[in-house]
Amino acid sequence: MTTGLTIQQHLKNASELAAAMAAHGAAARADDAVEAIVAALAASKPVLVCGNGGSAADAMHIAGEMVGRFLVNRKAYNVIALTADNATLTAWSNDVGYDTVFSRQVEAYGAPGGVVWGISTSGNSPNVIKAFEQAKKQGMVTLALTGAGGGKMAPLADILIDVPSKRTPDIQQVHMCIYHYICEVAEARLAEKT
Repeated sequence: MTTGLTIQQHLKNASELAAAMAAHGAAARADDAVEAIVAALAASKPVLVCGNGGSAADAMHIAGEMVGRFLVNRKAYNVIALTADNATLTAWSNDVGYDTVFSRQVEAYGAPGGVVWGISTSGNSPNVIKAFEQAKKQGMVTLALTGAGGGKMAPLADILIDVPSKRTPDIQQVHMCIYHYICEVAEARLAEKT
């Protein structure tokens, strides 16, 4: 089955959603995210990133940019994708349950003043919600990257960046624009400090 959508239409839809995101007030919230991440990393506190499926891949992408480099040759930053440790993910999920697979890692790696960055297109991923609940207990900032409204993550998020769409692939495309911006600006500000 084909949708009849052309590449031109797809790109037009993506650019319209990106423009809608800018009008939605994303800039201020993205800058709030940068400030929280810079504050945490400058103080040697962790930034823990989590999500499921495509958002799990985004979490690893973000960690890769910040541990390695985005645009600047500089020291490594303490950013951990909670989706990347297969032994922990599978052991905990098998023995205890998948709903707490991220909150358990937040308990292990989190610290007051750090950031838990949860990615969920619906905003309703139970394991990301539980990671936010654990982060609150540990005095960490919660940053949510979601679709429209933020779902159940919204009331737990200190910073909510919600893309005004309910369509998963469209949300994910804009998520990449947002987290690339956050990585670029945070890296530049941190590099200035060293």
